[in-house]
Amino acid sequence: MKVSVVDENGSGIMAEFAKAIGATVRGRFVDIPKEKGGGYLRGFNWGCELRMMVRNYYLIEEILLERTNKLAEGQDNVIFFLSGVFSPMPAEKKIPLEQASVFIGMQAVSSVMSMPSNTYFSSITIAASRHYLRECFGGIAHPVIASILEAKNNFVFETGITVEMVQTAGEIVQQSIPQSLESHYYKLKCEELLCYIFAQLLKREAVATSGMHIEDMKAIYSVKLRLQSALNEPPDIASLAREAGMSEPKLRKLFKQTFGKGVFEYYQSARMQEAARLLKEQSLTVSEVGYQLGFTNLSHFSRVFEQHIGMKPKKYSRA
Repeated sequence: MKVSVVDENGSGIMAEFAKAIGATVRGRFVDIPKEKGGGYLRGFNWGCELRMMVRNYYLIEEILLERTNKLAEGQDNVIFFLSGVFSPMPAEKKIPLEQASVFIGMQAVSSVMSMPSNTYFSSITIAASRHYLRECFGGIAHPVIASILEAKNNFVFETGITVEMVQTAGEIVQQSIPQSLESHYYKLKCEELLCYIFAQLLKREAVATSGMHIEDMKAIYSVKLRLQSALNEPPDIASLAREAGMSEPKLRKLFKQTFGKGVFEYYQSARMQEAARLLKEQSLTVSEVGYQLGFTNLSHFSRVFEQHIGMKPKKYSRA
């Protein structure tokens, strides 16, 4: 199902999305109709400077959302998209979750968002004006932060979800606050999430960043998907660079700039996250997981797993 909505003056897409899919609006909530899935969207708006949307739902049918933004003149918002940041509703825990990550980029003139069927969406999207962000974080001297606050060209950064983000997101979803305090409380929680995101970005190497053309962004994300789809095969940088249509040095630079990790480091981290998932969710043995992810030496697998996850795989599977 394809849904096209227009975001007038950057005020958000909830109302238009609700109308397009026949959802029920209940105050700040948009309830997904039963014939389309289950769960809700919830929105908060603090003027044109700061907005937050919570997605806590699943869909029976895939929806392709095509959004056109009509921002006011001079308005340049930054989007912080935290996906897979909280647990689904208990009744729906068997539905696969979307991948956990934090995506940061400029609010595009138009964008297409794919919402696959049989996937649980547990995300928080924050849209903040650069004016607001400069007031909050303008005193921080770091190239990545400077790009977010000042860059005139397109940029994209992605980082991982932390325990602190999960805890704050859980409080946003689960906490019951008197209506008279709602706006103040949720704004504080929104700002708390932004602090945790910026704290993660500050851990990156302080090297100058460069603007990225939209085609380079697409190429870098195609490399990311290639890595994730072949976790049992070590990456071949030369082949990846050819497929991305760029030189090896450019691929290495833009990939690390975007994800904060080199290609092999990212691959190994994703590999261990998948190993952890297989041990917990699929109840596979350590040897089954190791061999499935391309390890021929289980002692080596155990060492790498411990470096990334903090404990040996056998202990992790029993924890």
